Formats: sequence, C-alpha cells, structure tokens
Amino acid sequence: MRQERTVQASIFDLFATHEIGCELKAMSQWLDEHCDLLSVVARDLCRGGIKATGRQGLPAEAVLRCAILKQYRQLSYQELAFHLEDSASLRAFARLPWSWSPQKSVLQKTISAIRPETWEQINRALLSGARQAKLEDGAVVRLDSTVTSALMHEPSDSSLLWDAVRIMVRLLKRADALIGGAGSWRDHGRAAKKRARKIQFTRGRPNRVQLYRELIAITRTTLAYLTQASERLAVASTPPIAVWQVQVRHDRPLVERIIRQSERRVLAGEPVAAGEKLVSLFEAHADIIVKGSRDTEYGHKLNLPTGRSGMILDLVIEAGNPADSDRLLPMLARHVAFYGQAPRQAAAEGGFATRDNLAAAKAWGVCDMAFHKKAGLRIEDMVRSKWVYRKLRNFRAGIEAGISCLKCAYGLARCTWRGLDHFKAYVWPSVVAYNLILFTRLNSS
Repeated sequence: MRQERTVQASIFDLFATHEIGCELKAMSQWLDEHCDLLSVVARDLCRGGIKATGRQGLPAEAVLRCAILKQYRQLSYQELAFHLEDSASLRAFARLPWSWSPQKSVLQKTISAIRPETWEQINRALLSGARQAKLEDGAVVRLDSTVTSALMHEPSDSSLLWDAVRIMVRLLKRADALIGGAGSWRDHGRAAKKRARKIQFTRGRPNRVQLYRELIAITRTTLAYLTQASERLAVASTPPIAVWQVQVRHDRPLVERIIRQSERRVLAGEPVAAGEKLVSLFEAHADIIVKGSRDTEYGHKLNLPTGRSGMILDLVIEAGNPADSDRLLPMLARHVAFYGQAPRQAAAEGGFATRDNLAAAKAWGVCDMAFHKKAGLRIEDMVRSKWVYRKLRNFRAGIEAGISCLKCAYGLARCTWRGLDHFKAYVWPSVVAYNLILFTRLNSS
C-alpha cells in the first residue's frame, strides 16, 4: 500500500539558512505547486499483481524527492540513507513520514522504478514553468552531443571470453545447488583466467593466437556443460529453476556471439563492424562511440539542446553512433513539437553542418542557423551578418560548460545502474535535477 503524498507534514521540517538549504526550500515549493506529477510517479511504483493492502511503503512524493536529492547531491544509496536520517534540511525536503528512515535497499528499489518517460514529463513541466516565468522561451537554442559511459570495463576479446566462462561456471554451481548434487562438469575457470592473463602480457600475434584457440575451446566446453545442465533441469518446474532457465536463455546467445566474434577477429583476422560487436556481457546494450579522433567510449550518445537560460530543453538517448548531421533535423522537429514553432536562432557544432540541414532549418523558420565549423558553407547563407555568426558561435561554446557541469556535478559522466531501461532512468533524473536547481536560481534572481 502506497500513498501519493505524505498525509501530514511535520512542524519540525525546517530548512537551514545556508545557500543549499535555501535552494532545497525553493525546489520544494516548485514540487508542491506541481502535485499532479505525483500520480504519474505513483503509477510507476505500483507493480503488477501487488494488492493495495498491507504495510505502507514510501509515498510517491518522498520517492520523487529522494531521487532528485540523490542526483543533486551526487550521493550513493548508502550515503542518501545516512543523510536522510542525519540532515534536517534533506529530511524536510524529502517529506518523509515522521520517524521513517528508509534503508538503502528500499531507496534503490523505489527510485529505480521511476520510468524515463515520467522524468521526461517532469522536465517538460519544468520547461513550461520556465516559459511562463519568462526565463526560457526556446527562441535561441544551441545543440551538442556527448557520451555517457555504461558501467563496464574496457573490453577485449580475452576479457569477454573470461567473463563468459566465469558467468557460466556461476550458473553451473547454482544448478548444482538447485538439484542438490554435483553435476558431471568441470570448473575450467582457473584455466580460462590464466590464458586471459597470458594474452594480456604476450607479445607477437602467433603466440596470442594459440592462447586464444585454447581460451575459445575452454569457453565452448563450458557452454556445452551449461547446455547439458539446462536440458537436465528442463523437466523440473520450480520457481527457482524457472528463474535459472531465464538467466541461461539470456546469457547463452551472448556467449555464442562472443565466441563467433573472437573467432572472426582473432583467428580469421576478419574486421567486425562496430555495430555488430558485443562489448560487455553485463551491459550488452552499450554502443561503441568514437567522437572525432578522441578516445573510444562505451555507452550511449546523448543529444542535448539548451537555451539562453542554460536549461536542458530536450534529451535524446541515441541507439548506436549516428552521425551528428543525421540528428539535427529530428532534434529541431522535437523542439517544434513542444514549443509550437522553430527557434528564431540556432547554433550547433560543426558535425551537424550540411547544406541540406541548413536549407531544411531555414525552411522551418530558423532565421539564423550557425555552425561552429562552416564545412564549406558561407556565413551569408547561414546568418544575416558576420557579427551575428560570431555571437552565435560564442553562444554555442557555452553549452560545453553545461555538459561539463552535468558530468562533474550531476553524475552524467557514467551511469552506475545496469541495463538499458535503468540507463535511461539514470540519465533523465540528472537532467531534471540540473534543470530544477537552475530554474530555482534563475527564478530567485
């Protein structure tokens, strides 16, 4: 059983006079003015098949406020649980029921249940409020892209094969525990680890190829053990075995894909396209992102437009690594759908610059469309004058500071949650927390 709002606020909920306390108070007032958002959060927290009876859980209002607190102060769940019990200001902001001190497991389970679509709806409510307060009208925008890394280590063929072996060994041990006896398989984990380490420190392709052959053979043998165990447990139908079978059905295709990928790349010397590569068994959704000549990153590409206020006007988490030039018009279309018209002026980095993009932006009503790098385009075709181009180019550079702030202070550099859905649910609250604190600062000034 879960309520949308805390029934009665405590008279002892007071905010500190410190700058952070004043910001928390202003953020709390905005959330109080938009109570309609709590019903959307409450729907996310209602799990299917759970009766609305029994012990009361955290109110939806408290869950939403705790989620914003976590990203705003960049706290782990354990740190958040401590500060909610220790800090009067944070407790007042979170609107926790009297004498409640949620544990880190409760916070993790409830905060991660809020869907990314809900966060996007909250962000749009923020932008609507900024528009009404004449803080941001979306008339002048700047667009850039960045990358948020997934929770994974630097991939290599040997590390992926070693990960596959140890995951399968873990599943085989769990299968033995489910049937109450040891199966007819051997643990090749130490042998796989030894060869993976040798590959890492071995020079010369011929020497590494022989080690890879042995490591791939070990992986195939362990996969055969797992297949036999799955067939042996197919006759049973207990809930723990069903959960085990689901995990096997998820992991087996990924292991087979890693084996094929390693054979193609290492044994056959065949290049594998970035879109076909699997870079992590644990974060199979992660993409290979290379921006320019910089380091390779593993995660997802984000497209972010901001306005003159610095608020993030939209967020798109891309699939794969699409060219920037292919994403300008879809981002402008999303802007038109929300604001009802195209921006009067827009600035973007050079990767978005093409003659077709410029012509389409002008046709949609963008008066001045400036690209950081001209890419063969004339200034007179993009904007009215060189002075306007210089102003828009300098304006575009300001988005770099916003992205840096998001990454350093709001956790956008690396997602610490697992899975694609949780990746999206992690990125969006970072943007919402950033926009909310920026809105309150601009509104107070």
